[in-house]
Amino acid sequence: MGFKCGIVGLPNVGKSTLFNALTASKNAEAANFPFCTIDPNIGIVDVIDKRLDKLSDLSKSKKKIYTNITFVDIAGLVKGASKGEGLGNKFLAHIREVDAIIHLVRCFDSDKITHVNSKIDPINDLEVIKTEIILSDIDIIQKKLEKNKKKSLKTEEIEILEKKLDKLNKGDDKTYDNKNEIDFLSSIGILSIKPKIIVCNVSEEDLAKGNKYTEQVKTKYKNEKVLIICADIEDQIMGLDKSERENFMKEIGLDKTGLNQLIKEGYELLNLDTFFTSGPEESRAWTIEKNTLAPKAAKVIHTDFEKNFIRAEAVSSEEFIKYGSAEKCKENGKLRIEGKDYIVKDGDVLYFRVNP
Repeated sequence: MGFKCGIVGLPNVGKSTLFNALTASKNAEAANFPFCTIDPNIGIVDVIDKRLDKLSDLSKSKKKIYTNITFVDIAGLVKGASKGEGLGNKFLAHIREVDAIIHLVRCFDSDKITHVNSKIDPINDLEVIKTEIILSDIDIIQKKLEKNKKKSLKTEEIEILEKKLDKLNKGDDKTYDNKNEIDFLSSIGILSIKPKIIVCNVSEEDLAKGNKYTEQVKTKYKNEKVLIICADIEDQIMGLDKSERENFMKEIGLDKTGLNQLIKEGYELLNLDTFFTSGPEESRAWTIEKNTLAPKAAKVIHTDFEKNFIRAEAVSSEEFIKYGSAEKCKENGKLRIEGKDYIVKDGDVLYFRVNP
């Protein structure tokens, strides 16, 4: 289990360039005209984890399997998308399939690349996207409530819809809902509840400190996750081999690639943790939600493992690496026996015992 991020934004803000960089591919066509991307491009990227590298080496594993993140390059949105303008309905349908949204906004000037609104205004661009998503959600909720004349909804579901509709009509797209409400709203295709990251696409010279456009975004959206990335630089970095990449990043003063930033923020945004399994056949990383109980974590490996769960033998990856093997951890009293109430921690190495 990984997670899926949709890259959205107005046309010509650099979505396809960023997608190509993040996925180290050239699958997404990048061109200077709207709707260059019609069907979404999809790229799956390994989440490189040094802990797994060390575990695999110590266990002399035949296979090493990272968890992954899926990036979806979605067609450019325009004003009126919620009413079918541009590729509106198709665009909105593609967003519904992702776990989190990357709002890519243009924060650079260029005479060579036209802007769909003929001027650089990141706040307006973000408000266009926000408005279209809200309008789409309002339409869904209204239709759902209208169809309820046949009494297909439960009382609590009606209350959830009416509360959400009231907030959306006021232009409020923030998520105040509890997990049950979010699960219900998600099941009917509501988009505004999806976690989001705002990514400001800047020129190379503005990468280190940002510019007036990024300051506008940070000020307006101070409660949102905001990252600054140069899609062109990311594309160059991913075209280099490992040693060249490290040297180039040092030269331009870049500590982390955009990919690493997005993975870190994505895991935090979606409240995700990683646990490991490691042995001679395979060392593997698994993604789970924070505060997952051991039987639920076992289910990620195989659905039968949850109902047949007996116990888990657990050790932190730090202890495993320190002592060199599960056996050495056991000898030194570091391998714990955990039951059904154990909450899996990020970095745990787990060995599940299940009924056959």
